[in-house]
Amino acid sequence: MSLQTRLAALAQAIATDIKALTANQGSLAALTTVAKSSLVAAINELQGEIDALAAGAGSILDSASTGDTAHTWSANKILAELNQLKSDIIAGAPTAYDTLLEISNKLSSDDTAITGLLTAVGNRVSFDTAQSLTTPQQLQACQNIGLGDPETDLVAAYTAAKA
Repeated sequence: MSLQTRLAALAQAIATDIKALTANQGSLAALTTVAKSSLVAAINELQGEIDALAAGAGSILDSASTGDTAHTWSANKILAELNQLKSDIIAGAPTAYDTLLEISNKLSSDDTAITGLLTAVGNRVSFDTAQSLTTPQQLQACQNIGLGDPETDLVAAYTAAKA
């Protein structure tokens, strides 16, 4: 699905939500919180519950899964996870090339690699400098990165979804 299709779907979803909000101006009675006198009171109730969870006994649990929002890991567990992430990023690279500085030094000492990279980069669409692309080149670049047709009338899609 292209970005164009996704943006049109988003415009339709936003228009549907606007219709629903216009029809029902956000009745406080619909809140699932105990505090229904105002949005501020409801938010404060939720913040109080979050604070209570954070301060509660046993909120540190190293066996907690990454989706567990009621617990956190200990500092030791966090450091272990960071070390594992570092190991995964390095992925067995030799010691001479396991930091960005070492990789940079190697690339700058090998002009043939740099020349090849610069040639390849020169044949790509740039986002940091202006380029002159034909309309078909622009369309192809947009389609290659999933944007669809950049000439799509998003206002028309939004207007149609509101109707």
